[in-house]
Amino acid sequence: MSERRKQGEATRRRTLGDDHVNRSQQTGTDFDTPFVDLITEAAWGHVWSRDTIPPRERSMITLALLAGLGNWEEFALHLRATANTGASAEDIREVLLHVAIYAGVPRANHAFKLAREILAEMEETDD
Repeated sequence: MSERRKQGEATRRRTLGDDHVNRSQQTGTDFDTPFVDLITEAAWGHVWSRDTIPPRERSMITLALLAGLGNWEEFALHLRATANTGASAEDIREVLLHVAIYAGVPRANHAFKLAREILAEMEETDD
């Protein structure tokens, strides 16, 4: 395992949480292992591990891109990760307002719906 891959694994765990990463690894197969290696090294090791942009802001950028592109499963995953990155509900709202203007109201509308549901779930588990 390369140093970049190890760094990516640590960043992925710090951002998404051990439970998610462990579940992901348990359901992996020989077929998708090369893909997991790729995203762990490239996305998590090369991009998310850079210290130029703090995790909070990187998380907000990621949410905007995922919502703007309509990648709802990944949007939900990264919205839950805000518990670890420090992006607040207010930050998420601001991101989604930007999505409405720059990527379209229908995408933002759906993202707001998902965010309301997920943030409520997260609040319940914190209680």
